[in-house]
Amino acid sequence: MKNQITDEVIPRKQLPIENLTMVTEFLLLGFSDLQEMQFVLFAVILCLYLLILSGNITIITTVRLEHSLHTPMYFFLAVLSFSETCYTFTILPKMLLNLLSVLRTISFISCATQMFFFLGFAINNSLLLGLMGYDRFAAICYPLRYPVLMSWGICKLMAATCGVTGFVISLVGIFLVFSLPFCNSNRINHYFCDVAPVIHLACGDFSINEVIIFIFGVVVLMAPLTLICISYGFIVRTILRIPSTEGKKKAFSTCASHLTVVVVHYGCASFVYLRPSSKYTFSKDRLVTVTYTVITPLLNPLVYSLRNKDVQIAIRKVINWRGLSPKNI
Repeated sequence: MKNQITDEVIPRKQLPIENLTMVTEFLLLGFSDLQEMQFVLFAVILCLYLLILSGNITIITTVRLEHSLHTPMYFFLAVLSFSETCYTFTILPKMLLNLLSVLRTISFISCATQMFFFLGFAINNSLLLGLMGYDRFAAICYPLRYPVLMSWGICKLMAATCGVTGFVISLVGIFLVFSLPFCNSNRINHYFCDVAPVIHLACGDFSINEVIIFIFGVVVLMAPLTLICISYGFIVRTILRIPSTEGKKKAFSTCASHLTVVVVHYGCASFVYLRPSSKYTFSKDRLVTVTYTVITPLLNPLVYSLRNKDVQIAIRKVINWRGLSPKNI
């Protein structure tokens, strides 16, 4: 801030507290530059959100009711579907409301809460995808030891660890962002409270906080992705040793759905988060952000429903109420 008499720049820390106007709420700009398409966007995103909910709930219900799917692979799929459902719930309802609202404000506490759950479930999803890659590695490379390596106790412990780790890291991220003072603009150039657009509204020097968050992002994305790459390296080597062509196709078919979700998830997330937030521009990255917040959660149930015959058969059984018989429950 400048002294009005001498035009001298005065550091923020030397200013009296009463001269600083602290931000108490934020304005989510979202798609405000597309005013004429607000209702069209609302209809499209609402339809996609309903598909996400119905698809993931179908996966969860089918895995829960159909005993043939009571395996570690489908257990992790059900947990991922639940996490994806919660993940979209933290973003899309507010986004839909803002598309129909003139006043797109969100309180300081609500913004921090939204970011906390968004990051927590997003990190959990990444870690779960890494575990699903390890599960395929254990099933294909060590089939005889698979019941021991992936016992139900170990699977539940792994899933719980992913959730706890995700929200602990999210809590650290929230502290690094919202421990900063916000006394400048309150206009968030995004449709939800993401890290990059929010931290750039902070007063003072936030470079150290930004570097720490970036390091966490690299670890969170690259650690499970590295595990997946190593797992599939061993998987490919094992599949190539299978003598029959039919055996190779069957082994690879169990991995195809997971690989499709991994490519889209890590591709979009890496493009947005594995670079300095100074390079972030909402106008250019809008398609990518919509992809990892809307399309990716929709992709999970669609891919596993369309490409996996076991899931298709189980869904038909549940729809026909055979999965709801007292004997099966």
